[in-house]
Amino acid sequence: MGADFSGGYEGVVVVTRQNTQLESAGAEFLVLGHLLIEGIPAFKSYTNMRGYDLIAANADQNLSVRVQVKSRWRTNAEGFIIKNFDCDFVVVALLNRGSKDRRSATRPPEFFVIPVEVVRALPRTKGWGKVSFSGFPELQSYRELWGLVRTALRMT
Repeated sequence: MGADFSGGYEGVVVVTRQNTQLESAGAEFLVLGHLLIEGIPAFKSYTNMRGYDLIAANADQNLSVRVQVKSRWRTNAEGFIIKNFDCDFVVVALLNRGSKDRRSATRPPEFFVIPVEVVRALPRTKGWGKVSFSGFPELQSYRELWGLVRTALRMT
């Protein structure tokens, strides 16, 4: 149960923000697992590194790329917030875990591998920096494009 911020006013509904820290960490490990399965050496960075969550590397070429994971817990999420572009790729991880009101069904997670330059060019709300999926019609073309990371690391 969240804190009561109603100030003692009757009829005031307090909406508490859902804690999705575990799911967020899980999304980072899911993306890490996908990179490894694709044969791309990668590791999780220390927590709270500004701008990125994972590092993928090609030691033979002395190359690395930084990957920021943006996860959305809710099925049919409408977008994601991004303020820091200090990375090379943004992976949008739609976890599709349903909804708080249990009206949306759970589905398997979806992953979109997007170069940061593409994300930076997308329209975002002022202040929050929210990217709306409806304002990104090309999103589906980035589904599971792990090969973009492989190419950036000269692994092809």
